[in-house]
Amino acid sequence: MPDIVFQLAIIITKIVVLTFMVVLPLVPVSVYFERRFSAVIQDRVGPNRVGIPLTLLGFKKDFHLFGLVQPIADGLKLFLKEDFTPQHVRKAFYWMAPALTVVPALITVCVVPFGSPLSIFGHSEKLVIADLDIGPLFVFSVASLSVYGITLAGWASNSKFPFIGGVRSTAQMISYEIALGLSIIPVLMFYGDLNLSKIVQYQAENGWLLLPFWKNGNIGLPDLTTALFWFPAAIAFLIFTISIFAETNRMPFDLPECETELVGGYHTEYSSMKFAMFFMGEYAAMVIGSALIITLFLGGWSIGFGIDAWVAKLHIGDVYFGGLIHMGCFLTKLVGFILFFILVRWTVPRFRYDQLMKLGWVVFFEAALINVFLAALIIAAPQLAGVIIGIGAVLLIVVTGAVIWVAKVSEERPKVLRA
Repeated sequence: MPDIVFQLAIIITKIVVLTFMVVLPLVPVSVYFERRFSAVIQDRVGPNRVGIPLTLLGFKKDFHLFGLVQPIADGLKLFLKEDFTPQHVRKAFYWMAPALTVVPALITVCVVPFGSPLSIFGHSEKLVIADLDIGPLFVFSVASLSVYGITLAGWASNSKFPFIGGVRSTAQMISYEIALGLSIIPVLMFYGDLNLSKIVQYQAENGWLLLPFWKNGNIGLPDLTTALFWFPAAIAFLIFTISIFAETNRMPFDLPECETELVGGYHTEYSSMKFAMFFMGEYAAMVIGSALIITLFLGGWSIGFGIDAWVAKLHIGDVYFGGLIHMGCFLTKLVGFILFFILVRWTVPRFRYDQLMKLGWVVFFEAALINVFLAALIIAAPQLAGVIIGIGAVLLIVVTGAVIWVAKVSEERPKVLRA
C-alpha cells in the first residue's frame, strides 16, 4: 500500500510540475515573445511599460521589467472581462468547444520526455509523465481531437463567419494530417521504436537524426546508411514541420480564424475566458508541436556531441541531477523553435485556401509517400552502392515533379473577361 501511494504521489507531482509549471507558463511567455519579436521585425517598440505602479505607494519609479508583466495583465483582463453568451448560440456545444480545443493540447504533454532520468537516493524516475510505447501515435490521435472543438465552435455560434471558419478547419485537417502521419514513417522505420524516450536515448548515443556526427561518445562521420538516410530525414523534417504549422493554425495556415476574411473566424462570438481558452489551446499546441519536432529530429533533451553520458553521471551525494541539465537543454531548444514559429508568422504571407489544399493533397501527400519508399530502400538495402541509391532518389524526385506538373496542367485556367 505505501508503494502505491508513493507512485501516485510521483505521478501527480510530474503532472503538476511538467504540465502546470513548465508547459502552461510557456503560453504567456510565447505571447510575450511574439510581441517583442514582431516589434523587432517591424522596427517598433514592443510592450515595455506594463508593470507594477510603485509610484502610487511612494516609490520614485514604477516596476516595468521590459514589459514582462504584460502576460499577467492579459490574463487579468481576460479573466475579469464580461463573460457574454449570445442568445442565438447552441449553448451546450458553445460552452463545450473551448475545452475540446485546449484539453487535447495539454494531454499530449504526458508522452514527451523532458529530460534524462533523475536518481535520488537510489530511486530513478523518468522525466516523462507516461512513458508509452506508442508515443507518436498517441500524440496524433489525441491532438486531432482539437479540430472537433474548432468545428463545434463554428457550428454552435449560429453565425456565418464562425461556421465558415469551422468548415475550413475540418477541410484543412484532412489536407495535412495524412502528410503529417506519412512524413514520420521513415523516422520511425529508422529508429525501429515508437517509444519517444528510447528515440531520444538513441539520438543521445548515436547522434541526432539531423546531426549524426557522434556515436558512443566519439565524434566523427556517420556510417553509409546513416549518412544516406539524412536525405529522407531532411524531407520528413520539412514536411512534418510545415504540417505542424497547419496543425496549430499558425500563419501562414491560420485560415480558420483569418481576420481579413472572417472577422475572427470560429471564435468570433466568444469573449472572456472562453476566448482565452482558444488562445491558450493554439499556443499550447505550438509548444507541443515544437517539442515533438525537437524530440524526433533534434535530439530532444540531448545536449549532443557525446557528453550526455557524462552529464547524466553528475551528482551531489546520492542525488544525480543530470536530468535537470538535460531538461534545461530541452527547454532551450523549445524556446528557440517557438521563436522560429513566431519568425515565420511575421515574415510569410497567408496562403489562399486553394493553395493550402493543393499543398496538402498534391505536393506533400505524394512527396511524403515517395519519401517512405526512399527511406525503405536505404534501410533495407544498405549493401547497395550509394550510386544506385542516388539513381533511385533521382527517379523518385522526377516522379514527384511529374505528379506536380500533371496536377498543375490539369487545372482549369480562369477565363479573361474582356470589356
